[in-house]
Amino acid sequence: MVFRLFDAPEREPSQFVGFSGNRIDRQSEHRDEDSVANAMADPSARLLVLRDGRILLKLKDEAFDPWFAVGELGGLAALTEQAILLGSADWGPALAVPAGGEAEQLPETIKAVDYRSVYIQGLIDEAALGAMAQAAALLAWNASHRFCGTCGSQTEMRSGGYRRHCQACGIDHFPRTDPVAIMLTATREKCLLGRGKHFAPGMYSALAGFIEPGETIEDAVRRETREEAGIRLGRVVYHASQPWPFPYSLMIGCFGEPLNDDIQPDVSELEDCRWFFRDEVRSMLAYEHPGGLTVPPKGAIARHLISTWAEGGIL
Repeated sequence: MVFRLFDAPEREPSQFVGFSGNRIDRQSEHRDEDSVANAMADPSARLLVLRDGRILLKLKDEAFDPWFAVGELGGLAALTEQAILLGSADWGPALAVPAGGEAEQLPETIKAVDYRSVYIQGLIDEAALGAMAQAAALLAWNASHRFCGTCGSQTEMRSGGYRRHCQACGIDHFPRTDPVAIMLTATREKCLLGRGKHFAPGMYSALAGFIEPGETIEDAVRRETREEAGIRLGRVVYHASQPWPFPYSLMIGCFGEPLNDDIQPDVSELEDCRWFFRDEVRSMLAYEHPGGLTVPPKGAIARHLISTWAEGGIL
């Protein structure tokens, strides 16, 4: 059998998870100090408005529209001086802006909805959902990096929101993305699922943890699985990734091959951890489990890993 480097499905697995449908041309090589001002002056510009982990949505023809024209920002307490440029969309410039004020002060036709509810309930299309993830991550990073980590002086937003400059010491700071390994340990017959203490009742998921400095993705998968469940892994295979705007992570989904069966859960991390056989997992995916057990909602990369295995997509 001849293996070709780019043998792969036409749509890669990462395209089937939530927050991955962003279609904005970021134009990263063309950002300058006038990018935001020029974009805001363009009559075709449209903005996402976000506040405290929520996005503002216009109720329009019994559907939600997340995009606002510059002239529609009045009454939304939009902090336009903190606007960031997402890039170029089909209609023209796409931006994002944080808002102040309270949700109770919004017009009746505008709702503030938290990010998770937006993607779980499918309130906006995939392209807008992906743009929201980009916007949420960049706005959160800018808000948390207002002061220089080197000298402590206040920083200034530059390059359309993709750089913060410290005039005091001349250091430039750039947006960060926190890599998180999320992994499904599995054999042909069973997979390993756990539940954290903060999970919804009855929900089990794949294990996950932050990748540490100087660590490969594969080694992080092995370490986290051993630390959380006492399961040693052999081979580790990358499957898909997902932008995760809580606040600016990248979920890196993998499958791991277990070398032992005896689970020794870290009770400080997990409320429960056990093996599930394929038929039981399928009943959880279909919300038909006799004990009411479930897996994460549609759009979550954990569910994608679990359903891919349960439906015979691997192994």
